[in-house]
Amino acid sequence: GPPASPGILFTSLSATSGCIVRSARVSARTDRADVRKIPGELTELSQLQLSHSPLAHHAQAVAAPMKRIFGARKAAQPAPTLGDASAKLDARTAALDDKIRKLEGELSTYKEKLKKARGPAAKTLKQRAMAVLKRKKMYEAQRDQLAGQAFNVEQTSFAIDSVKDTLTTVEAMKGASKTLKSEVKKVNIDNIEDLQDDLAEMMEEMNEVQDVLGQSYGIGDDIDDAELDAELDALGEDLDFDDVADADATPAYLQPALPEPPSADAAGETAPPAAVDEFGLPVAAAS
Repeated sequence: GPPASPGILFTSLSATSGCIVRSARVSARTDRADVRKIPGELTELSQLQLSHSPLAHHAQAVAAPMKRIFGARKAAQPAPTLGDASAKLDARTAALDDKIRKLEGELSTYKEKLKKARGPAAKTLKQRAMAVLKRKKMYEAQRDQLAGQAFNVEQTSFAIDSVKDTLTTVEAMKGASKTLKSEVKKVNIDNIEDLQDDLAEMMEEMNEVQDVLGQSYGIGDDIDDAELDAELDALGEDLDFDDVADADATPAYLQPALPEPPSADAAGETAPPAAVDEFGLPVAAAS
């Protein structure tokens, strides 16, 4: 058709711009919660687009053969500890000890052979023995170096353990100090002194009660102490006399043993009863 006039175009643009403004006003009155969700949704959409884009597929296709050629990045290994270092040093020292023992065996063999060898054979054995001895000296020097390193590692480990133990002790002492302070605040020295005074008074009262209960009721006051002393001395003399008499007696183990009368069974016959008189005394046998 014929081209539109400028007036008609301006009217169309005005109507279109009015519709856009009204749409913007309506959109501005939407829920604010929906508006706050827009950034997150846009981020997910962009990630989804990137993961499915041709550029991402191309990058993955290029990275796969590169990993096969140069290898993937390895995870970082943990730092070695003193225990690991000590274990490795011990293993190396043990290996050197084994080598030194083997060389010592070879040297012993060469010594025995040198005693019997003569001429060029002895010279050859001596050269071999010298080579073995040089290797043995080299291994011994290496072992000494490893022993020095192991000593330094052990000293360092001991120092670290000592520091840790010291820190533990300090922390424990701090806790004990706080506990002691809180417990000391509960102690009242005045109450303790009052308690001690009360206990002392009660002990004095108990002593008085014991003295009262220990009094004798059946003894009069007219007994003279001098008479009691004289009677006690006489009793002591009697006891001393009895002790002396018992001391003068001959002990039983020093007394002579009395012979036992022969039994009737041992004699083989029964003895006749002894004759007695009217008073029950034995009568002497007539000669």
